[in-house]
Amino acid sequence: MAVDGCVKLLSSVHRYWARSYLAPLLFLITVGGSLLKASLPLADSYFSNRRNALNVYFVKFSWGWTLGLLLPFVLISNYFVQRDVLFVVRRITSCVVGTAIWFFSTRFFHVIENLTGQCYESQNMTVLHEFESLHACKKHGHLWLGFDISGHSFLLSYCVLIITEEIVVMSELHKLEQKPGNAAVTVIKSLYIALNALLLLWIWMFFCTAVYFHETPHKIIGTALGIFAWCVTYRFWFKKPFSPGLPPEIGRKKESED
Repeated sequence: MAVDGCVKLLSSVHRYWARSYLAPLLFLITVGGSLLKASLPLADSYFSNRRNALNVYFVKFSWGWTLGLLLPFVLISNYFVQRDVLFVVRRITSCVVGTAIWFFSTRFFHVIENLTGQCYESQNMTVLHEFESLHACKKHGHLWLGFDISGHSFLLSYCVLIITEEIVVMSELHKLEQKPGNAAVTVIKSLYIALNALLLLWIWMFFCTAVYFHETPHKIIGTALGIFAWCVTYRFWFKKPFSPGLPPEIGRKKESED
């Protein structure tokens, strides 16, 4: 079937390439896109408009889209591989951890911007000292300029990396196909393809952010923090006994046995 061929191809790409090179690739996209933005006068395009549909309906709700597809995928796929309810409950907490990272990070970025900024009159850029907070400044229609860590660079890089980590469970596809429940397997494969499509969309919009929006330091720090959050969770904490744990996967089992 075409779906099976697509799933196996994507699984091979993730196993042998994506998981090893995505983090440095994302950082290179941020640096390269920022240099391009700074050195060349870029022509306006659909994607340079902040009101484009992908930005308004997808990127601004990127964690919701990611969680909406990732949560059922983790639930169903991990259960079909392990057949262990407690294991699945433990693995679901990885989505809780991700949500907490998204929630507190975005608010931390807001605090930094508020502490480092000033309010300006939009027309002549005169400093308005009577407005001492970002909220009050924008409420009155003025412009607040502070150190605005790129939330898009942070969240899109983090979403890309955790999706890549979670969908590695498809390397156990041969086990899924040997177990009963073809309808559930079809759901797993469908979610897997949908997550890969979302992954490509996030990478494209991450590139657009690097090329068209934000200042270079804001994007570099945002991307670095997204990669850092992924490293702390999936590459360090989730390998420990008291953690959400990692998705079941052949290579990881062999490493633990060694």
